[in-house]
Amino acid sequence: MALPVVAIIGRPNVGKSSLLNSLAGERISIVDPTAGVTRDRISTILCHAERYFELVDTGGWGIVDADALEEHVENQILQAIGSADLVVFLADIREGLTPLDTEIAALLRKHNLPVILAANKADSPAQLAGAGEFGKLGFGEPICISAEQKINRTELLDRIVEALSHLPAETPKEAEMKLAIVGRRNVGKSTFLNAVVGAPRVITSEIPGTTRDAVDVRFEKDGRCFVIIDTAGVRKKSRMQNDIEFYGYTRVLRSIRRADVILLMMDATEPVSDVDKKLAHLIQDEYKPCILIINKWDLAKGKAHSQDYADYLEKTMAGLRHAPIAFTTALEGKNIQSVLDLAMELFKQASVEIPTAKLNKVVRQIEEEKAGGYSRGLTPRIYYATQVAVRPITLLLFVNRLNLFDPAYQRHLVHQFGELLGIEEVPIRLLLRPKTTGKKEE
Repeated sequence: MALPVVAIIGRPNVGKSSLLNSLAGERISIVDPTAGVTRDRISTILCHAERYFELVDTGGWGIVDADALEEHVENQILQAIGSADLVVFLADIREGLTPLDTEIAALLRKHNLPVILAANKADSPAQLAGAGEFGKLGFGEPICISAEQKINRTELLDRIVEALSHLPAETPKEAEMKLAIVGRRNVGKSTFLNAVVGAPRVITSEIPGTTRDAVDVRFEKDGRCFVIIDTAGVRKKSRMQNDIEFYGYTRVLRSIRRADVILLMMDATEPVSDVDKKLAHLIQDEYKPCILIINKWDLAKGKAHSQDYADYLEKTMAGLRHAPIAFTTALEGKNIQSVLDLAMELFKQASVEIPTAKLNKVVRQIEEEKAGGYSRGLTPRIYYATQVAVRPITLLLFVNRLNLFDPAYQRHLVHQFGELLGIEEVPIRLLLRPKTTGKKEE
């Protein structure tokens, strides 16, 4: 059974994203004075008084969007209301009752949902006198809160839990794997996510920069729970036009760090860009398993062969040579399932625990080759190896001299370990430690 859903609904700039962040105790939604920052449904799972529920942030009802996406935002709000068990109707006590508040109240009454009315931005006692007029909306006296100052935060959570008390208490399934979709603007990330979950969960548009935040979407497959993260399209920092784009970029970085497998998506009709290479470096630096998703392949396959394109990627994305490649057409849902299966395989590889005896047998195989750099007649030697972590697989090597293990030789070792251990499609992190043997080094 799904968790109860609590949707935060209100007009633009009343503090819905600030409230979600306040109740969650962390920065999840982007908060900015610019009206209309939130477009998609941003959700998180909360637990209060041993009751779990999904809290959903939505765009502002009645927003005039700079990219003419009002209808898309409105549809997302309606979907949030349609799936909600409870609505927190948020108003702004500073600005008082507005025609848009009245319009939202009428909309909510049509859906016959339980509603908690909250008057936000009640930062001082002097503002409380203005709360009475919101009673005209027909949802009783509002609870006066300040999302920014966390005033009455616990009281609001108590009221939410009380309003959900008639529903069965559920404990959410732990997500087995988190996938993050990253890439340049307009490569099809949101379309891909919608194809995975089989519903228009996030807004898709030909307009670049439609997605502004990182959107976590939980979905189930064969009884197993997963999370897929849509992220804002990245472009060069020098071309970022405002704080919203910068916030979106920082959410991309955070999404890479907290995901188990990264889907780096590129447009098959365009050459690999500096942004693609920058994202590849970020993924490398975090030692994350990665699938190179070449989307819109239907538009390019008449001009390019998949093997030719793979050779091209090997040259331009050398740091991710180990990463498997998938050719997709997200708009038609082609090869989506194979990507999910491949992601599970990478997750499995990155989680493997290698017996020490097996690892050192591989070390002896590598040592027999005597490959690598030389310095003053010395040869790099590995005396012993042990695995110290998974995700990423981290190997601690006891060696003769650190200076003999230059970056080129370390890359050779990673390739050898991956191939001989059957984990060649995921990154391997090496930790080197000198060992004093008591003998003259050879």
